[in-house]
Amino acid sequence: MKKKNLMKSLTALVLSVLMVLSLAACGAKPSDGGKDEDKDGYTVAIIKQMDHASLDEIADAIAARLDAIAQEQNVSIRYTITSGQGDQSVLKQLADQAVADKVDAIIPIATTAAQVSAVATEDSRTPVVYAAISDPDTAKLTGIDYVTGTSDALNTEYILDMMLAQDPGVSKVGLLYSLSEPNSTKPIAEAKAYLEQHGITCVEQTANTNDEVVAAAAALISAKVDAVFTPTDNVIMAAELAIADDLAKAGIPHYTGADSFVRNGAFATCGVNYTELGARTATLAYQAMTQGMDGMEDYYRMDGGIITVNTDTAAVLKADYSVFAQMAQLVEVTTTKD
Repeated sequence: MKKKNLMKSLTALVLSVLMVLSLAACGAKPSDGGKDEDKDGYTVAIIKQMDHASLDEIADAIAARLDAIAQEQNVSIRYTITSGQGDQSVLKQLADQAVADKVDAIIPIATTAAQVSAVATEDSRTPVVYAAISDPDTAKLTGIDYVTGTSDALNTEYILDMMLAQDPGVSKVGLLYSLSEPNSTKPIAEAKAYLEQHGITCVEQTANTNDEVVAAAAALISAKVDAVFTPTDNVIMAAELAIADDLAKAGIPHYTGADSFVRNGAFATCGVNYTELGARTATLAYQAMTQGMDGMEDYYRMDGGIITVNTDTAAVLKADYSVFAQMAQLVEVTTTKD
């Protein structure tokens, strides 16, 4: 849907949970894209919802693409990268500051950061070009004339098809996710429906902190599930390094919604490339700053179709994943601590 002169207010959705402002946000990284400061240039605020591998990869890709555009177009593009630390009050503080600084665009990364930024810019109409929103419609980020961005909508059915292709004997699947993550709502519902259709028992565990994620993973191990599925859930992603080894040693493959999980030890995924998503988001932001947002889509869905497997984890699991090469392009990675 093209941009419309319509504002679906997010104020009630976001401000209801913003009761107390946090202290200072962290992680500001200024850059001028390799150019000297130029009053006729552009300024961008990149706001991560929190710090973890997926969002860091996207932020780095956005920054790299903005630097490249600055060189290609011979313009100054200054940007800062900050983190909301998973705290909505900090996100509000960062978005409000960006508006006060009169930046030319805000690039929030992940759903809550985008929702908060959309509310903060309601009066200023500062372009908000978000990154990695799995379900923009459910997040109420469509139909707003100053908001657009990229979607990493997950093909849940395909990932579960991978699970059954690799092990047709799967009979009990754990669903590990956070109730506070809007990104998880739709894919978890899709996963439940898929598993029910295939006569597979589903065991749910939810968590909202790192310690809770570790406890939830332990509960799934105790339940003797055959595999675990997690969508593009930022809370679980932030704790993946803490649970991946335990799941693998228990013989439980962890299928997830993004390759960054897999790089931190999960078994496999099929999804978008977050470096490409970040670069696309930066290009859209430059378009919004230089050409305006008339005619831009509500959001741009990124193509997936790349299966990523962690070979370290596969070795621990003693898992044969050769079938994946018949399903899509296969990329093999090893575990990193980033």
